[in-house]
Amino acid sequence: MLILRSVSAGYNGVDAVKRISLSVNAGENLAIIGPNGCGKTTLLKAIANIMPFTGDIELGGKSIRNMKHRDIAVKIAMLSQITGMYFSYSVYETVMMGRYLHIKDKLLGLPSDEDKAHVIRCLEAVNLLGEKDREITQLSGGQIQRVFLARTLAQEPEIILLDEPTNHLDLKYQTELVEYLKQWAVEGNRAVIGVMHDINLALRLSDNMMVMKDGSVQAYGKAKEIVTAGLLERTYEVDVVRYMLESLKVWESIKV
Repeated sequence: MLILRSVSAGYNGVDAVKRISLSVNAGENLAIIGPNGCGKTTLLKAIANIMPFTGDIELGGKSIRNMKHRDIAVKIAMLSQITGMYFSYSVYETVMMGRYLHIKDKLLGLPSDEDKAHVIRCLEAVNLLGEKDREITQLSGGQIQRVFLARTLAQEPEIILLDEPTNHLDLKYQTELVEYLKQWAVEGNRAVIGVMHDINLALRLSDNMMVMKDGSVQAYGKAKEIVTAGLLERTYEVDVVRYMLESLKVWESIKV
């Protein structure tokens, strides 16, 4: 479905991502973890073809260099972190924007009954149907994150790129989001590539995991096969496993 071969990308002539190679099959999820500034978001932008890169990215057997931006946008959708800047559209109108590439009446831009029904399904999927007429400027950060997820789903992509998808979400919606995306990928023969800070959620989401540091791959493969205490300590420069185990002891002391 998606293949990267020696992909590098960066800013002002300096590579933030260095010769990354990976492959993602339909129905699989890939979680990318690593410390801040290691190139995770830059890699997503290269995959979405919204920044220059060297090497090759192949989507569905075609190099994205030879594809039109519209054709890439139909197949790949990127959900970025909330910026805090919004226009006064309703929740429903915002999600409908995700249908733009599918609207058949390009002249008037009028959505069909099918488009409207799909938007309603996307709002139901993120539990926001009851808020569909509210302006997004009136919503909490967590609700806005779910609005933009619904807009991403409305695009009907084959691959979703997630940059910190649980940002602003409380614990309930974090876990629900991860479980929904796993089901979305498997049932639709699609794929999710998620950049995540929360290692626990990354482990829950992923079929495969890639660990990055300083723009390079430290490890890539099945999480159970590659993730070790030593790998995490070298990557984050802290004893992650010890921290997790100490946290577990705190939880075990709480009455149930």
